[in-house]
Amino acid sequence: MTKNILITGAAGTIGTTLLSLLIKQDGLNITAFDLKSKKSTKSLNNLKNRVKIIYGDISKKKEIIIACKNQDIVIHLAAIIPPLADDHPKLANDVNVEGTRNIIEALEEFSPNAFFIFSSSIAIYGDRIKNPDIKVTDQLSPSEGDEYALTKIKAEQLIQNSKLNWVIFRLTAIMGSKNHKVSKLMFHMPLNTPIEIATPEDTARALVNACDHRKELNHQIFNLGGGENCRILYKDLLSGSFRIFGLGKLDFPENAFAEKNFHCGNYDDGDNLEKIIHFRQDTINDYFHRLEQTNSPVKKTLAQLFRKPIQKWLLKQSEPLNALKKNNTALISRFFYTDK
Repeated sequence: MTKNILITGAAGTIGTTLLSLLIKQDGLNITAFDLKSKKSTKSLNNLKNRVKIIYGDISKKKEIIIACKNQDIVIHLAAIIPPLADDHPKLANDVNVEGTRNIIEALEEFSPNAFFIFSSSIAIYGDRIKNPDIKVTDQLSPSEGDEYALTKIKAEQLIQNSKLNWVIFRLTAIMGSKNHKVSKLMFHMPLNTPIEIATPEDTARALVNACDHRKELNHQIFNLGGGENCRILYKDLLSGSFRIFGLGKLDFPENAFAEKNFHCGNYDDGDNLEKIIHFRQDTINDYFHRLEQTNSPVKKTLAQLFRKPIQKWLLKQSEPLNALKKNNTALISRFFYTDK
């Protein structure tokens, strides 16, 4: 029997990886939905003969309704993510919260039996430096200034109060060889933060496998991470990346990185999802290997030549360090322990 499946945010890193898996399966009518841009059209154009592509804005209900009609499965990935979400909280709320509301209402009317798979985030647990082992039942306590996390909590509440069949996956840090974008968030995370990553490949595999386990997953929330073999300290993750990119040692001055008030940790109950849908194949070494493969020798050589100016430019992005230089007491309190 043919199934109709809708992917929102289809042009993103997880979305494109997911589509590459779905098009290999028989019996699926796939609809890819995303905001139209140069990036999204470039990402989806080569799939136009394999999937139905709809460009639109999920924050506008009229534009999402057509995509939500007669769907059996909906995988909702579309979201405004940090740092854009934190810098523009209204935009984040319009897309992440109201956009989710629009999809829910459209599905309740036009596809009431659809299985709704939602990608939430580890960010909703907030700072876990002192207690890094995370469970779904833990208190949700977003870090100060994390507007993205707040929108994910609101979206989760909308889903749980809906009439739909649903499952929520709280995704850990998704680290792939193609989604490396330098931003000020690099310095928001304390160097001693334990991280359990998941690759886009494993994440996409989880979403695909979830489609066949509706009964076991329905009306539940799961932490989605790569497991024990994907765990590392943030300082070691950065050091490995710097080496691969040709940037030398991770050598930044004291106080360049925040001491607190970010997120990430290890999923203490992450095996619960793995036991049901069996999606994990990658390790932290696989991540580094793929990263090395995608970084050309030319780029690495150039980075080695211009290592110092690149590191100087990166340091300018450090909001914790800039807060100290400008004696911004509010940001100092946000990024550092002030009672030492």
